[in-house]
Amino acid sequence: MQVQNKMIWTGLCAFAALSGSAQEKKPISQPLVSHIYTADPSAHVFNGRIYIYPSHDTATGTPENDNGDHFNMMDYRILSMNKVGGKVTDHGVALSVKDIPWAGRQLWAPDVAFANGTYYLYFPLKDKQDVFRIGVATSKKPEGPFKAEAEPIKGSYSIDPSVFKDPKSSDHYMYFGGIWGGQLQRWNNNQYDPNGALRQPNEPAVLPRVVKLSKDMKSFAEPVRELQVLDQNGKPFTEGDNTRRFFEGPWIHYYNGKYYFSYSTGDTHNLVYATSDNPYGPFTYQGVILTPVQGWTTHHSIVEKDGKWWLFYHDVQLSGKTHLRNVKVTELKYNADGSIQTINPYQ
Repeated sequence: MQVQNKMIWTGLCAFAALSGSAQEKKPISQPLVSHIYTADPSAHVFNGRIYIYPSHDTATGTPENDNGDHFNMMDYRILSMNKVGGKVTDHGVALSVKDIPWAGRQLWAPDVAFANGTYYLYFPLKDKQDVFRIGVATSKKPEGPFKAEAEPIKGSYSIDPSVFKDPKSSDHYMYFGGIWGGQLQRWNNNQYDPNGALRQPNEPAVLPRVVKLSKDMKSFAEPVRELQVLDQNGKPFTEGDNTRRFFEGPWIHYYNGKYYFSYSTGDTHNLVYATSDNPYGPFTYQGVILTPVQGWTTHHSIVEKDGKWWLFYHDVQLSGKTHLRNVKVTELKYNADGSIQTINPYQ
């Protein structure tokens, strides 16, 4: 806990410095909506329209702590638009905690996939024992409403599910995980240890997870695997390398024959990426996609629409508070060699 507190203090100091500088500069994009607080946007193109599946931040009054209890989301609100820059539609509540049979608390960052003529909403939620699991809900419409299954996905745990359809095989894979409040450090070999501790700086970093989904999209087709993220020399990161190691918010997309795995570094506030020739990895670290935003958390998605690639992300421009965020979007550009151009969210 001493290491975690030190890391938190480092992160908070960085955020304090960042907040001052960010407020003096102009954001490169504006919030998509301002009537509600939204975060952690998972964007997809369905039927030619962009649908955004965000977390729904609310001011619940829950005290802040290291585990993120103040991010006490109660439901999901789905947004959509025909094109980036177009009118944004709020489709209302798509799923609420009260409608999930196994619910405890905290609906965190979701994702959606389409298969079998059905839309599947994947969501992390603490069960009645306060352990994060991943649930699934279904709808015939991309905007919902969604109906949750009676139980979480068997063998699921932690947070931030992201589901990817491999264009080569049409198989669907789920990438997930988050340390600290996301509880990933409590899981080893898919076994839960309630006393599982964060790694020491010189120890191997906790790895994100990947698993192939069954054809029914409601279960895992295999045991969950660790996803290797390596440096340019083929070596895994240590926990002390917190400018590059995985923290939370995994996302994967496919571009020019390569799989791009992107994620948040958490306490150092970067969005970074790694590439591979295989959806199972190993992935080799390549660089930074987005430098720190105003606010503690950073979480994103990447999608192609109208011949361009777009980065959806969030900051706290509207509220200035870490738990009341707003979703944004900006263009993402590649260099000729396939590397991603680093984006500064403020001018």
